[in-house]
Parts: sequence; C-alpha cells; structure tokens
Amino acid sequence: MDAAAAQRQQDLVTLIVSNMRTEIAHDQESVTVWDDAVTRTAERDVDWLDANLGSWMHSYFQHDAAFVLAADGTDIYHFVAADDRSVTLEEFRTAYLPLVAQLQQRLFADDTTGVTERVLSIGESDLAVVGGRPAIVSVKPIVSDSGDLEQRPGDENLHVAVRFLDGSFPSSIGSQYQFEDMHFTPQADDSEHAYVPLISSKRETIGYFCWTPFRPGATVRNETLPALGAGVLCIFGATSVLGLLLFRRSERLSASRAELQHLAHHDVLTGLANRASFNKALERELEAALPADVHGVLFIDLDRFKAVNDTFGHPAGDRLIKMVAERLREVLPHAIVGRIGGDEFTALLRKITEQDLVKAAEDVVHAMEQPFDLDGALATIGASVGAALAAGRADPTELTRQADIALYHAKAAGRNRYALFGDHMNQLLRARRELENDLRHAIETKTQIEIHYQPVYSATTGEMCSVEALVRWRHPKKGLLGPDIFIPVAEEAGLITALGLIVLDDACATISAWNDLPVSVNASAAELKLESYPLRVLSTLARHNIEPGRLEIEITESLLLDGSGQCERTIAALRKAGVRFAIDDFGTGYSSFGRVQDVSIDRIKIDKVFVDELSRSGNNGIIVGMVSMARARGLEITAEGVETEEQREMLGSLGCDHLQGYLLSKPLTREQFASVRTKTVSDAGSKAISTSPVPFHGR
Repeated sequence: MDAAAAQRQQDLVTLIVSNMRTEIAHDQESVTVWDDAVTRTAERDVDWLDANLGSWMHSYFQHDAAFVLAADGTDIYHFVAADDRSVTLEEFRTAYLPLVAQLQQRLFADDTTGVTERVLSIGESDLAVVGGRPAIVSVKPIVSDSGDLEQRPGDENLHVAVRFLDGSFPSSIGSQYQFEDMHFTPQADDSEHAYVPLISSKRETIGYFCWTPFRPGATVRNETLPALGAGVLCIFGATSVLGLLLFRRSERLSASRAELQHLAHHDVLTGLANRASFNKALERELEAALPADVHGVLFIDLDRFKAVNDTFGHPAGDRLIKMVAERLREVLPHAIVGRIGGDEFTALLRKITEQDLVKAAEDVVHAMEQPFDLDGALATIGASVGAALAAGRADPTELTRQADIALYHAKAAGRNRYALFGDHMNQLLRARRELENDLRHAIETKTQIEIHYQPVYSATTGEMCSVEALVRWRHPKKGLLGPDIFIPVAEEAGLITALGLIVLDDACATISAWNDLPVSVNASAAELKLESYPLRVLSTLARHNIEPGRLEIEITESLLLDGSGQCERTIAALRKAGVRFAIDDFGTGYSSFGRVQDVSIDRIKIDKVFVDELSRSGNNGIIVGMVSMARARGLEITAEGVETEEQREMLGSLGCDHLQGYLLSKPLTREQFASVRTKTVSDAGSKAISTSPVPFHGR
C-alpha cells in the first residue's frame, strides 16, 4: 500500500511539472500572438509592455519574471517580481539565451513544428537553474494574430517567461494536492522522504521536489500493533478492527485519488470541465457518434464582465464567474459545460436537433441577462453565444472553429444575443476583414476619409452659432459610407484613435478661417481613456492657432460608466484648459440624471428619438424634464434631428438654446459649408439646404 501510494504521488508531481511547462507557454500566447504587442514592442512602449507583457503576467499568471528581447538578443524591457530580485539580470540572461538561440534557428528556418489550432506559435522551454534557483524558462516569439503585419522570419521580438519552482510554488502545490511538507531540495539525501527529480532537456538533474509520503500501510501497522500485543484472546477483535481500518483507509485513498483526478480535469474556481477535459470529451463523443447523431457546441462569452471587475474588484468578479457557472448548469443540465478562459465558457449538447440547440442558446442569453447579486450590489452583464452543429462523426477542431465564428458574428451584431453558424458566415468574416484592411489603409494614408459639417443654429435669433464635424468614408468600390458602417470596425480594430485625430485636425483647419465659429467633434471611449489624449487635443488646437473654448467634444452617456475614472480625469483636464464637453444622444444611454450631475459638462444634446416623439404624440413631458434638469445645472441644450417647422417652433418654446437637423441644413462638405456660412434658422426654415450627397444620421 505504501509503495503504490508513493508511486501515485510521484506520477502526479511529474504530471504537474509537465503541465506547468505547457501552461506557461499557453499563458504567453495570450499576449504574444497579438498585433498590438508587435506594434508596441517595435515602438518600445515600455509602459504598455509593463501593463500587458510584464507586471500583468505576474499578477494574473504568477510568472516571476518577464523579458522582452529584440531579435539580436538585446533587452527591450524586463520585469522581475519584488520577491525575486536577488537573482541578477545576467543570471536570467545566462539561463534563457540558449533557448533564444534555439528558437531563432527555428524561426529562420520557418519551422512550424508543433503549431496547431491550440498552439498558436512555436516556442522553446526547459527546466533550468537561474541564479541557483530551479525554474521553468519559456521563450515565445511576438507575432501578429491577424497576419496583417509583415515580419521576416527570425526578426521577431521575443518574450521570455520565468517561473521559479522553489519558494512558495511547491508549498502551494502541496496544499492544493495534499502533499505533506512539500518543498524543493537540491539533493535527495534520505529515505524518509519521497522525491521527484527535475530533469532538464539535457538530462541534467537540477534538483528535487521532496515531501513526506503518504504511508497508509505504515499507519495501519502502527495502529494495529497494540491490539496484536494484547495476545491470543484479542486476535479476533484485533482482526475485526484491522479489517475495518483497512476498509476506511481504502475508502479515503480512493476519495483522495478521485479528488486529484477531478482537479486535473476541472476548473478550480467553478468546478466545470477545463479546456483540455472539454476538448477530450468533445473528441470522444464525435468519434463515437452514429450517422444519425447530431451534436452541438456553444461558445459563450460574457459581455461587460470587465466593467464588473473594474467597478467591484476581482474578488467580486470571481464570485460572478461562480454564479455564471451555476446558472449554466441549471440552464444546460444535460450538457458538458466547460470554462476555457477568464470569462469564456463552452457547452457540448449530445444527440439533439437544431431546434434544441437554438433553444439552449436562447436560454443561456436570457439567463445571463438577469442581474447578479454581489453582496447587495446588482451587476448586469449579458452573454454572446456562438452555436454550431455536426451530424455523425465530425472533426472536433472544425466544429469548435465554426462555433467561434458564430460567436464573432453574435458580438458584431450587438452582443447579448446568439448566432447559429452558417456557410455565409465565412464569407461575412472575410468581407469584414477586407473592410478592416481597407479602412486601415484609408486611415494610414489619410485618403478617402472625408469630414462633413452640419451647422447648429440659435433657436431664438436663427443665426448659425456652431458646426459639428461628421466623418464619412468614400470607399473606392462601395462609395460614400456612413459612420454606422465603419466606426464599429474602427473601434474593434484599434483604429478609432487615429481616425479621431484626422477628424479633429480637419475640423480645426476648417474653422481657423473664422475667428468666432466653434466646432464640435465626437470622441470615443478608447480616446478618452488615453492619458495622452488631452495633450493631443491641445497641441492640435495650438497648431491651428485656435482657442480651446472654440472646441466642444461630444461624448456618449456610456462613457460616464467608466469604472477606472480615466475618462473623468481626461474631461477634467481638458475643461480646465477651456475645452467644452457635451453629452450626445442624451437620454438613450445608461446614465441617470443624478449620474450626469456628477460629471463636468457644458451641454446636453437631446436625441432625435425624443424630437420625433414630440411630433407624433405631442407629449413634451420628457423634453420638459430634460430642459429643467439642464437649466438647474446651468447647461446649454441642443435638440438634434429637427426636420419640421412644427418641431422647430415647439423646441424653441420649450426652452432649447440651439437646433440642429435636416430642416435647417444637412451635413455639408467643407466647400458647401463655406457657401452657407451666414445662413440663419429663419432662412433655412423656409427652404432646407439639400446639397449633401447622401443623407446621414449619427456621427
């Protein structure tokens, strides 16, 4: 019994070390296979590298050190955890340089051995002694995830991750898997402990994991010796006790083994199947499927989960993940449910119909819409679901790829919904990528992007008082495209900041000819969350010799929910310099009047939906409430979407300061705008301007 228990423990430790090497490389791929990482590494953006490839890897994956290297091996950036700074940088370098050399040889040879659907890039890892300490050292290339960035083989920057195997690591493993007094030792020097050698790829032993082995046989022997010593008269009783003890020990040993097996195949936080276990179950089910059997897979991605983490903290986020797992068990009682990432889940539904799969996806979306109670605070998230079906024996990799594509389409359609994979989705995905590439080219070359201008008029005097800059894209094949088509693409592709700078620069250049005309531009969440955004805005104004008070930046109500507070800091910095702010499409977002009162703004813009309702029903209660709130806060009020004389007159009588809409003027090119510079509301009311090529609403 002692030998069998010791052998099982040794096998488990060997498996843990092997899995740790694989997991560290997988952890690295979450940030090294990424266009932004390629770009920011090339720019030597140290702050970004620290936040994404350095300290974040330590806090999220417990990596002890991280290095970003140029192709020639020079150090671009390094991070070493505070507890591990006794190891010098040169000692780290001595440990990882052989692996770097091996990886670069493979990169130069364009060797892709080992790359699969799950392993996204090649890499090298090994067990090594770093500054006298045992460690896992892993090296991965920093490569493009989209394939849009050109990288010559061998010229890629590299990412090095180091995880020490001494210190707290063995004790945490011992606590998790119930190893008594587990620690690292450089020598195996006695027979009272169990040892597993840590062997490098060069067959060198760098040390041992040591622990006090579990000895069920010895325990039984020691407990039964007093009974045996009692003599022949107690033999029968002692034998009965021995049998009972053996049975109970066997039960506990079986339970311990079952627990270890469970931990190896399930997510620790939720108890759901982990990625490896789910993939094995999917492969097993599809291989055994009969031709008439239909299996379905759901890919589930939580919406707005990051906002919960930012607002309530990571412990609350962990509680939310547990509650999500519980709801998935309730909604999908007969499915194999797994957690494959931070806020990503999968489900395998066996022997179903297409209607069953659709209903399951609908049930998941509905379940995730319901609020979660986090110690009295209600958190509302939602989920996007991708679904795919396969009949008979099928390729599990292809089925999961189809579910992933369907998930992408569910997100693109607005999130908090599901999508069932169809052949058209591959074509739509290719079209989406082509549109993204075309937009990237248009922004990088600063061609095809056009700025139109829609005047804003005083509700009382009828004079033009400002102008709003609206972006359009004149695609060489698709013609003039509105922002509702390409703005979401720009935000998803990380192009929105560059696009915003083009709009801001053109708007400032346009109004520089008139000393008194203010201009408003729209700003996205990505722009306002940049610490450098205020400097970019003020430098653009200075370059065109424009006073900050002539610029108004329009934001949406959703930006007021920024949990990090960076948007509010950006607004405060720009308002201090004189720049004005307005809330666009007011009343259609998520903020309350009370929340708006806590943010420093200068104007609200009443959305067109309320103006249209004013014409249809004559109910002016909502607009009266908005005007009263704005007046109490000392805010100016602009009504958007004015299209009739009736609307113009009613909005003016209700107290709106300014009016904007097609009745007064459509968006104009810069040349058209110059020709109507002095046109008033009264002029425009009798004859609407119609020189805009295509009528657009929105940004």
